[in-house]
Amino acid sequence: MKVDHSTLTFFSSGTPGGSRRLQYAVIALSLLVFLALLFYAREGRSTYDRDGAGITYETARVLAVLADNTEADPSAENVLRGSQDLELEILTGRYAGETVRVSNYLSAFYNVIAREGMKLSVSVNTVEEGVYSVSVYNYSRDLWIWGFIGLFALTLFAVGGRQGLKALLSLGITVFCVILLLVPLLVQRGWPPIPTTLAMTAYTSFVTFVILGGVQVKTMAAALGSFGGILLAGLLAWGACKIVHISGMNMDEAESLLLTAVDNGLKIRGLFICGILIAAEGAVMDIAMTISSAVAELHAVNPSLTAPQLFRSGMNIGRDAMGTMANTLVLAFAGTSLNMMIFIYAYDVSYIQLLNTDFIAIEVIRGLAGSIGIVLTVPVVAAVSAWMLASTSGFTLESIRNFFRAAKTR
Repeated sequence: MKVDHSTLTFFSSGTPGGSRRLQYAVIALSLLVFLALLFYAREGRSTYDRDGAGITYETARVLAVLADNTEADPSAENVLRGSQDLELEILTGRYAGETVRVSNYLSAFYNVIAREGMKLSVSVNTVEEGVYSVSVYNYSRDLWIWGFIGLFALTLFAVGGRQGLKALLSLGITVFCVILLLVPLLVQRGWPPIPTTLAMTAYTSFVTFVILGGVQVKTMAAALGSFGGILLAGLLAWGACKIVHISGMNMDEAESLLLTAVDNGLKIRGLFICGILIAAEGAVMDIAMTISSAVAELHAVNPSLTAPQLFRSGMNIGRDAMGTMANTLVLAFAGTSLNMMIFIYAYDVSYIQLLNTDFIAIEVIRGLAGSIGIVLTVPVVAAVSAWMLASTSGFTLESIRNFFRAAKTR
């Protein structure tokens, strides 16, 4: 006997109001877990003394360009080279309001061209109380970056309305989990990278689906399928790394990370696979929700469909979507490696040298492991959705709920 829509009401408390209350309760509980872990992860973190000697970074305004000794360099696409003498007013920090004169040196790779009235980011090196020097660090970009973030949020709201706000909230939680929770747990607490990242991806995918769709069959199936796809991608990446002898030690940042690991419990070897898990999560969640939602709609239109029929429909939908999803992940990795590909082409690197470099092995494993994880997400989500919506067992979720209701009245 198959499960009818009572299966859905087990997750949704039976009424729209109950569904929303359950959704809000799950979100609130998830946020409490996040805050508890955040406090634990950052407890005891040492901070630099910004009031003493050392370097701080502040914002300054260009009051005047006193001298401009720059000229275009034809050998470097007419990039300006030379120096500028500037008069700056420091706007932030302990020296706010003070005026200083600095020399701004320009080269092909360090090219901050100052103009009167422009805001710059400057480094302030305090040697002792009241004795400091200022140098130009970079353009002041913080307001522009926040402006682009605001534009992104506005676009989400304008196009998606209430659902866009939910998407923005879920995105914010995911970003905060990675930056404020995952990184401190790995660096400050020395937690094992791969299990910690797997737990974090499971948590963020679950919270995202609950925020976007509430607590119902299709969101739970999508969450389970997403975790399954991410787990399979991680297993494939781990196996490939073992075979071709790639670990976190092969990454470009390994030397700097080793220096960081001296002062804490950071474990570097698993960080490469952690990056694959995080990168694959977004695309896996996308295809998981697509299939789960489609299977749920099919079941709603025709509740007589059996689990095998729903599974076949989910697979057909997934086959159409998996090609573009795989392209998305591979092209994302290729885009970040474009400069290196140009470098390889320009220097005519040989076939044997190319395929045996750490860089190529790393990028191939990144792209293919994530893409295979996306492909394998399709049957996982299709199977979970079909089973949850049309179980062949008479032991239904509704009967479980009725059992606990009866137990409470005794």
